[in-house]
Amino acid sequence: MITRRALLKMTGIVGVGSTALSGYAVAEAFNEHVTSYELTPPNWTPGLKLRVAVLADLHVCEPWMSIERLERIVEQTNSLNADAILMLGDFVVGLRLGSYSGPISNEAWAAVLAKLKAPYGVHAILGNHDWWQSAEVQMRRAGPPPAALALKAVGIPVYQNTAVRLQKDGHPFWIAGLGDQWAFRRDGGGHDETAPTRLAEYEGVDDLPGTMRQITDDAPVVLMVHEPDIFPEVSSRVSLTLAGHTHGGQVRIMGYAPIVPSIYGSRYAYGHKVEGGRHLIVSGGLGCSSLPVRFGSPPEIVVVNLGSERGGEA
Repeated sequence: MITRRALLKMTGIVGVGSTALSGYAVAEAFNEHVTSYELTPPNWTPGLKLRVAVLADLHVCEPWMSIERLERIVEQTNSLNADAILMLGDFVVGLRLGSYSGPISNEAWAAVLAKLKAPYGVHAILGNHDWWQSAEVQMRRAGPPPAALALKAVGIPVYQNTAVRLQKDGHPFWIAGLGDQWAFRRDGGGHDETAPTRLAEYEGVDDLPGTMRQITDDAPVVLMVHEPDIFPEVSSRVSLTLAGHTHGGQVRIMGYAPIVPSIYGSRYAYGHKVEGGRHLIVSGGLGCSSLPVRFGSPPEIVVVNLGSERGGEA
């Protein structure tokens, strides 16, 4: 999360306090584009070509992620002709909005997302902000959060440590979704802009072993997670892990993100990572957290073509 103090510190480091640069950073937050990846992970089923579109970190609010802008994103995503659409959480702002933005009801944004269409379905997990949105959920330390209820009401399945087996052109594959890793503060408090950003100071609702036990054959697995910090624990049984949460740093100066909400720093800040033959793609996301500013990290819709002839094994 980027606080006022952190942003001032970042801009002070490089001496960029000008009105023109500030205006550019705000404008960049509205100019989403499509980022495409082509890959064939190890042990991917020959002949299985799977195109997935990924939406992450929408942070719906006025005026930065308005209903009108969300409708444009939905239309653009549908035009990509993906086999499946995967949403990686943080549908809401989930913080005190202050003077920067105003709320949009869960029912309103969910109704727009209900217009997403893909032949193998639209699938969702929740992010930390979705859990933080409700003081009641935080107090009882149990879900479901309002965002989950809104998505389910419009027919979008919300995965929490669950997996589903699908089949395309006679080839099976799995889509699995992990529960959020930052759902609750360990000290029992709520969340505000001064809250810690270290995973060790949160309690999650994630259960990776329980999720993987639901995989009953050797078909490829695409795993949705919100925070990428779980990746070192993900086995090679998973063909591809997809994550959001970091916003690519949200502010990157000459490719460097001063603040990344991860115990690994910039290791999983953004993009395609390969470790020990295991693949991770971290989306830069679409919305903003805390301040309506993006710099060097424009919002994006991610498209991954799995089993593509142009994407060799890494």
